[in-house]
Amino acid sequence: MPGLGTIVNVCGIVVGGLLGLGCGRLLTKRLQDTLMMAAAVAVIFIGIGGTLRQMLHLTPDGLEATGTMMMIASLSGGALIGEFINLEDRLASFGEWLKKKSGSGGDSSFVEGFVTASLTVCIGAMAVIGSITDSLQGDHAILFAKTVLDLIIVMIMTATLGRGCIFSAISVGIFQGSITLFARLIAPWMTEPALANLSYVGNILIFCVGINLLFGYRIRVANLLPSLLIAIFWPV
Repeated sequence: MPGLGTIVNVCGIVVGGLLGLGCGRLLTKRLQDTLMMAAAVAVIFIGIGGTLRQMLHLTPDGLEATGTMMMIASLSGGALIGEFINLEDRLASFGEWLKKKSGSGGDSSFVEGFVTASLTVCIGAMAVIGSITDSLQGDHAILFAKTVLDLIIVMIMTATLGRGCIFSAISVGIFQGSITLFARLIAPWMTEPALANLSYVGNILIFCVGINLLFGYRIRVANLLPSLLIAIFWPV
């Protein structure tokens, strides 16, 4: 069944969020802060590990960095495009709308939780590749594995940032659902080099999410999302 992987992924995020919401009520502020730091460090190292895996290659002369021009061009160009259309504020506005519709007006961290969790679970090659294989091959394995990771990440985030994180399930449903729906149109562009570039830049953005979690809001990560498109279409 095409789309089953995304449906399971959405359900996994909701379950993780509900578990985190229940756990969060039992935790002291000190424990919540410690959990947040642990989650931030984990996200940072996931980003670093994924980036270095694409960036560094072993040659007879030792380790060699590749793709630096693609990285610089993608991040710079993506930042310009993202700031022009102001994706960060649009995502935050959607979060404000969800906050009102869900009756969470008293939750001061709702929008932050929604935006942060949405970026964490949507960015990355697993979401794109998994949605395409889900649609074209009926292979849900990648998205099932992503579900387990997302469940744990959202559970921890919800315990510290609140119920807004649960609504990142909507972001995943829209993002992965759209890729699944248009998989036949997208698939020809998802060559091996394009997916490698997507993973390269996507993991840098994941690292940026971790920085925001650890040090407070410093990087407008949503406004860097167009970097992913530039990376995919970067000439080989």
